[in-house]
Amino acid sequence: MIRIFIGFDPRETVAYHVLSHSILSRTSQPVTIAPLALSHLTKLITREKHPLQSTDFSFSRFLTPYLSDYQGWSIFMDCDMLVLDDIVNLWQLRDDSFAVQVVKHQHIPQEATKFLGAPQSKYDKKNWSSVMLFNNARCKALTPDYVNTASGLELHQFKWLENETLIGEIPHRWNHLVDYDPPNRDVSLVHYTIGGPYFSKWQQCEYATEWFAERDKMLHAENK
Repeated sequence: MIRIFIGFDPRETVAYHVLSHSILSRTSQPVTIAPLALSHLTKLITREKHPLQSTDFSFSRFLTPYLSDYQGWSIFMDCDMLVLDDIVNLWQLRDDSFAVQVVKHQHIPQEATKFLGAPQSKYDKKNWSSVMLFNNARCKALTPDYVNTASGLELHQFKWLENETLIGEIPHRWNHLVDYDPPNRDVSLVHYTIGGPYFSKWQQCEYATEWFAERDKMLHAENK
């Protein structure tokens, strides 16, 4: 069973469901998908919302190993994504020599804000934590107490690891940054990091047509 945790923000509810559908409609193995919604985590996430926090799941994503009982492997991904490949192909990239595996973007955003006026933070390892393969047993430093007290940079720059050699790399195709990366029609996971096509401002972005097609498939009901 492939365990997947998806960040959930009520301002992007449709994004969570379309992403989930894109995974379910392509997987060749059973998966479980859990939303990381703050309303479900009131006893675990007690920290106040930070002024630079652009989504509800900025910090809760790091509870994935805890919520997995620090056993086996789990996948975390932001909700503003679309999976265009069998998630098994990502799952098969697990490497026990690492604690976590990510796409190691060299990403320096130029804009000051993104969707709904959310602040656009600039820091080393930007977007590395938007898709993570967690080797849960090697991530025991990520306790609820640590996640509630560590700074955003400590979490998103993986300061909770003993050293950076424990961060493995996965192919760039598993976190294609729309409107940052050069246009590419051969990717496995699309990341609408500035704003998804479900927001009116970005309805013409790269891979918008694919997102709307996925939404329509999700809404399908057989009436015959």
